[in-house]
Amino acid sequence: MTAVHRLFRRGGWHALHVALWSTWCCLRVRWQLRRGGIDLVRLSAPPKSEDQDRRIAVAVLRRMGASCLERSLVLQRWHAGQQSRRVLVIGVTAPSRGFHAHAWLDGDSDGVPEMVVILRRPPPDAWLSAVGQDR
Repeated sequence: MTAVHRLFRRGGWHALHVALWSTWCCLRVRWQLRRGGIDLVRLSAPPKSEDQDRRIAVAVLRRMGASCLERSLVLQRWHAGQQSRRVLVIGVTAPSRGFHAHAWLDGDSDGVPEMVVILRRPPPDAWLSAVGQDR
């Protein structure tokens, strides 16, 4: 409860709304990926943005132990809600180097240069046109 109290003290109800949205989206992405894969992921629009909101979302995803794919999809939805078209990138390493996969948003610093990109997925058009609507 301390983290929630601290978040409320720093950002008020809006910060709690962002944290709840991030939590809900993370849980939904996990469930949707298990049920039908990346093409069936549907997330509600994020709350109206303020400067610190992305940091709140990232912190919540970290606390929830979100995988890189879960994190990237939630943040892609976040950016789409701000009318920013961020491309999801999935890369893999060569099997001879020990197979590893990683997902990130194009332009973020957590991309791995030695990975071979196997998928570049722009946000669904519905995410960009559905500001303030649930999808």
